[in-house]
Amino acid sequence: MQTAIPTTLMRGGTSKGLYFAKADLPDDNETRDRVLLAAMGSPDIRQIDGVGGAHPLTSKIAVISPSPRDDADVDYLFLQVAVDKREVSDSQNCGNILAGVGPWAIENGLVDASRETTPVRIHMVNTGAIAVAHVPTPGNRVEYEGDAAIDGVPGTAAAIPIDFLDVAGSSCGSLLPTGNIVDIVDGVEITCIDNGMPVVILRADDFGLTGNETPQALEENAPLKERLERIRLAMGPTMNLGDVAKKTVPKMTLVSPPGAGGVISTRSFIPHRVHEAIGVLGAVSIATACVLPGSTAAAAANLAAPGSGAHRLDIEHPTGFFTVDIEIDVDGPAIHVKRAALLRTARKLMRGEVYVPSAIWRHG
Repeated sequence: MQTAIPTTLMRGGTSKGLYFAKADLPDDNETRDRVLLAAMGSPDIRQIDGVGGAHPLTSKIAVISPSPRDDADVDYLFLQVAVDKREVSDSQNCGNILAGVGPWAIENGLVDASRETTPVRIHMVNTGAIAVAHVPTPGNRVEYEGDAAIDGVPGTAAAIPIDFLDVAGSSCGSLLPTGNIVDIVDGVEITCIDNGMPVVILRADDFGLTGNETPQALEENAPLKERLERIRLAMGPTMNLGDVAKKTVPKMTLVSPPGAGGVISTRSFIPHRVHEAIGVLGAVSIATACVLPGSTAAAAANLAAPGSGAHRLDIEHPTGFFTVDIEIDVDGPAIHVKRAALLRTARKLMRGEVYVPSAIWRHG
C-alpha cells in the first residue's frame, strides 16, 4: 500500500522542490523526514525511485502553515533533502524556494489576494527572520507569466521582489560571527558573515585559482575540496554553528575580481557540490561583505566606494548575475544593515499527490 500526500512541485528562483502544507505531513520530525526521503527518492545518486532531480538544487522542500505571529502571514520551514545520504537538514534558509512560498500561500487560501500586487509576510522558521514577497495578483489571481528574467533560469516570468527584514545574524547571532572582518585560518584570510546565510568568503587566488573555473572543474579538484572542508569544519563552532560535519552551513564561497561587468565573481560550495549559480541569501551575504571595508570580498570587488549608503551590486556567478540592493551604516566597528532586497521569479510546475510507502508513515 502507498500513502498519497497533497503537494505542489514548483520552481523557486534557480531551485526546484515540493511545497507541502504542514498539516499534510507527519507530526513528528523523524517520521516526516523518512517520508520526505522516500518522496524524493533518497539516498540514491539518481533519485530514481522518487521525484528528486538528482542534485541538491532540485531536492528541496517547503513546509508551509499559517503563522501565529503578528508580523507574519505564514510560517515557512525549509528542508534540504540530501541526494546520496539519508539526511534531511533544517540548518539553513533557502531564498530561492522562498520565492514560491507567496504564490503557494495565496493559491492555497492562507493569504487573500486583494490588489494588483499582494505582499506576503513570511516567517522563515529556520532562522526566525521575516521576508516580504510581493506577489503579482492581477484580478486577485497569482500571475506566473511576465517579462522578468533571472540568470540560471531559461525564459521569463512574473517578477517577485523580496525584502529581507532583520536577517543579519539570523543563523549565527551576529553579522560578523567571529567578531572580526578578517580571520586567518589554515594560512589564508577569510571573512565569515551571516546576512541571512552563513558564508565563509575566501579569495580564489589564495588557492592558486583564477576564480573563473567551471563548477565541474572545481568539483573534480579533490585537494581544494578537502582544504575547504577542513576550513569549514574549523569555523563552524567559531561561527556559533556548532559541529557542522552533518550540516549544510556555512557555505564556502571563492571570490575573485569580476570578469563580466559585475562587482565580484563567485564560486559557491553548498557545501560539497558547486552551485551552478549562487543561492539567494548567499548572494545577500556576499554583497554585504563587498561593502565592508577590509573584508576578503571588498579586496576582490570592483567597488569604488564601499561603506555606508545604498548600493546596487551585480554578483557574478557561473551562469550570470544576481542583483542585490543593500543599504548599510558603518560607524567604526558598528555595522547596521538597513535594507536588503532582490528580485526572484517562480513557477508552478505540477500539483497533485506524491506517493510514499504506507509503512514509512505508519512505522517510521
